[in-house]
Amino acid sequence: MKTAGIAELKANLSRYLDSVRAGQEVVVTDHGVAIAKVVALEPQQHGTSRRQRLIRAGLLIPARKRLPRALTTPPRGPRVGGAVLAALLEERAEPR
Repeated sequence: MKTAGIAELKANLSRYLDSVRAGQEVVVTDHGVAIAKVVALEPQQHGTSRRQRLIRAGLLIPARKRLPRALTTPPRGPRVGGAVLAALLEERAEPR
């Protein structure tokens, strides 16, 4: 376990955080009195997916139920819009 005063911690924060990432703990002192301890988070605490971080931040609300199949599968029948794309590409190919 490392010990660092506030000024020392501020001056070398990156170095101390590298130590914490490596598994060490850093005790922060103010005039020789311990006031805080910096420790690494457990993997499940900081989450690995963007979705989990957004949920924790309150920016994403997870669904309570699965979406109906009709909303997750494309509709049946002939593909619509192919003629529009062909016309657009043809128009772009014409000289101006």
